[in-house]
Amino acid sequence: MTRIDPRRNYDKTREEVGYVDRRLATLNDYKRIGFMSGLEVHQQLKTGSKLFCRCPAGILHDHDDYDAEVIRHMRPTLSEMGVYDGTALMEFRTRKEITYRINNRTACTYEVDDTPPFPIDNEALDIAIKIALAARMNIVGEVHITRKQYLDGSIPTGFQRSAIIGVEGYLQLKNKKVRLIQLSLEEDSCREVSDIGHKRVYKTDRLGMPLIETVTYPDCLTPEELAEAAEYIRFLNRSTGLVRTGMGAAREDVNVSCEGGTRVEIKGVAHIKWIPELSHNEAFRQFALLNIRTRLRKLIGDPEAWSLKTREITEEEKEYHFTPVREALDRGEKVYALNLTGCRGILSHFTQPGRIFADEISDRLKVIACIEKPNMIHSEEIGDVNFNSLFPEVAIWLSAAPDDAQIILWGPEADIPTALETITERIRLAMDGVPNETRKAFEDGTTMFERVLPGRDRMYPDTDSQPIPVTTQMLESLGHNLPVDISSRILQMKQWGIPEDAWHYLLSKNLVEMVERIGNELGYDFREVGIMIGHRFRNLEGRNKVAKGFSYQRLYDMYAFMKKEGLLPPVARLMLPGVVASVDPDFKTVIAATGYNPATLQEIKAEVKELAGKYDEICYNNDETACVNWVMGQIHMKAIGTMRLAGVRKEVSDILENRDK
Repeated sequence: MTRIDPRRNYDKTREEVGYVDRRLATLNDYKRIGFMSGLEVHQQLKTGSKLFCRCPAGILHDHDDYDAEVIRHMRPTLSEMGVYDGTALMEFRTRKEITYRINNRTACTYEVDDTPPFPIDNEALDIAIKIALAARMNIVGEVHITRKQYLDGSIPTGFQRSAIIGVEGYLQLKNKKVRLIQLSLEEDSCREVSDIGHKRVYKTDRLGMPLIETVTYPDCLTPEELAEAAEYIRFLNRSTGLVRTGMGAAREDVNVSCEGGTRVEIKGVAHIKWIPELSHNEAFRQFALLNIRTRLRKLIGDPEAWSLKTREITEEEKEYHFTPVREALDRGEKVYALNLTGCRGILSHFTQPGRIFADEISDRLKVIACIEKPNMIHSEEIGDVNFNSLFPEVAIWLSAAPDDAQIILWGPEADIPTALETITERIRLAMDGVPNETRKAFEDGTTMFERVLPGRDRMYPDTDSQPIPVTTQMLESLGHNLPVDISSRILQMKQWGIPEDAWHYLLSKNLVEMVERIGNELGYDFREVGIMIGHRFRNLEGRNKVAKGFSYQRLYDMYAFMKKEGLLPPVARLMLPGVVASVDPDFKTVIAATGYNPATLQEIKAEVKELAGKYDEICYNNDETACVNWVMGQIHMKAIGTMRLAGVRKEVSDILENRDK
């Protein structure tokens, strides 16, 4: 039987799909595949308590810092319409045992579903409404708490309490508007410790912390627009000063589709800088799956009649005891050889950079059947170590046709039926095109299957919570002093003359308002202050020169001290390293430590001729500019704080020019 060359098939199908490196991709490439994308941005709120209990929010523990463990097994429940959510059914098939590690400082009986919810945290509700107003949303008349099923174990109750706060707003990006569908107030989930086989471990320190979810329409037509929208939502949230920052405080879910594909959610993207590569590769993955669908429909006449042909490899079939097979048998696992009718060339078909369709199957075996990787080998392996030369005998043993492909699968006996169902299901889904699913993000821009995409059937009212009226008085009160729109802030910084490479930092740290206050209240130049904070302070922060717990308010205090002492902006550059090295700096001590020694202009002018004479003694050229530069270096610390150096330089130049006259 003629064997397919998997590596060549991977390259050929990659070319068929028209995959291009993101760095080389153009707008026409995204138009060709019909790229569409939107966002679901989750942002923790800076509150003292959790959303539905009074445990403290924002305290995180190490994995081994817990007082008790609770074990749960999850079961799906019917929706109001009497049907089960597909995601819940998938999670139920995994037969997971969920362990929760509980620390008494950050958990109570509510966290383990032993107490009804407390009234919603009013501080969190106010922050959510304020941010929704800043996003130009229409605020609901009543806040209704609903339940959203999650059977992955991330919430012990099996559901998340959530409430829509505002609908239909928009973001103004540089060159377009991105519409917002809604903003919801939700309780955060547990943090995962491990997920191996049928056992998953969580800790509950983050569980119940208030967060908002901002959802956009799929208005972003390039990966760069998508990342820009994520940044704007981040800037908007931070501009209130009412949200948490740091690792895990904000997480993005990215919804991507291509023309002919379906919405796929890339879950929990940890860094905005990952978004362009992830969304680019996901759109082309879907385009590749559509190509696979076309191939399968040509090779398989009746998709509904398609089925796997299987044979168990036991101790007797020693000719098929390839290394992983032998290892699996030694572990007491079951091993099966599978024939995939009409799937020749499909397993090695390109899906993502360095990944093929066989990975789609292997990923589902790990998630749904709970068989850890490696869990299979196949007749179209493209890795450095493969078993392609051994599979012709397997094909004959399975009575395979020339257009078939083969897989050898292994795992615990109890998991094999689920594994066979999973493979059959994935091939049938491939005949339909792109399945709706949630995928896990990796730093290299690739993704893997995480779960079936949830639908409306997972939502139902929370009978433990009453509706909360939103009054006109509340809206009027919360509508005061809303943060300035991000697009307006960018225009403002442009007008001030602050360099563009400082904009992102100032917005992400919510420091534009600080620059504005220093300029308006203390009279310092906006551009000079913006450069000092956006360049000099950022550099110190990046090199870990800023004391832990340092408050940005101290930057304002430093300029206020300078104003009181009659000092000019350049002194800030001298003081800044000393100021940021302490949580509560003493400005007089800091400035004394810099060696700053101010003098009057008359004192400086009297010293210039003497300095010029010293220069003549140590240098053997008559370069007037070099002499001026040297003299300025000597008097720099005397002049910097009370007079503009440009004016001092002119005085020095005039004196030196006329010294021999």
